[in-house]
Amino acid sequence: MTEAASPYLALRQAVRPAILACRLLAGDQERAGKLATECEDLLFLSAELLKAAGRARLLGPGPGQAPLGPNDDGGERQAQLVDAYADAGLLWAKVVGSCLALAGALIERGDWDDVRALASFLASSGEETAAAELRLVLGNAIWQRHSEQLRVISNTMSPAAIGGAISALRAVLREVPEEYPDRNREVNRFLPPLAAAVGALMREQQVEIPYHSRVEHIATGGVAKYPDIVAMSLDELAAEFEGLCRRPDRDTT
Repeated sequence: MTEAASPYLALRQAVRPAILACRLLAGDQERAGKLATECEDLLFLSAELLKAAGRARLLGPGPGQAPLGPNDDGGERQAQLVDAYADAGLLWAKVVGSCLALAGALIERGDWDDVRALASFLASSGEETAAAELRLVLGNAIWQRHSEQLRVISNTMSPAAIGGAISALRAVLREVPEEYPDRNREVNRFLPPLAAAVGALMREQQVEIPYHSRVEHIATGGVAKYPDIVAMSLDELAAEFEGLCRRPDRDTT
């Protein structure tokens, strides 16, 4: 069905969060507590929304018919139609709120992909503010998960710590939504000490830094003003470090 089921969204959009809730409940029969409660609430509200949208559709004018006016014989029907639309609008607001509540439970479990699915649904349904709020909360949770590894990034890291730092920064770029404020800039500020640590390891192992290498450039803050290339810069540092790890008879522990 592609026609609007209510003034707010199409039927296929309306059932998307309900589909997710059903999948979560069916996928793990042992899911209980807060997550199960939020899923059940979302299913109930989605059903009520569809009922209200259906009433509005049935009470409205048919194809080719003019809308009923206040002085028409169908005045009572028009009042019922207005009430149905009002119910649909209120229930839609509750569905959005229920989506945010469900997302909170999913974030606590670390189910990032399901949270992204809810944010995508909200954005595609015109709820950009709610979607942005959800992505911000998700971004904060992911930053918090990797905070310990990020906090120890310095120019004197051991090889094992360098590997952990690279993995953590890659995870942040992969998992934190692109819309998260200053995501790239925040990751970018960790690159100079990381590059300095990689450069120090190269000198320690008496490895000549290639002419084309940007390790020293990144270590001195040369990419600080270019957060848009943070992923490329991190990949370059990772490649240099992984090259050291592959060298025979080299200690990278």
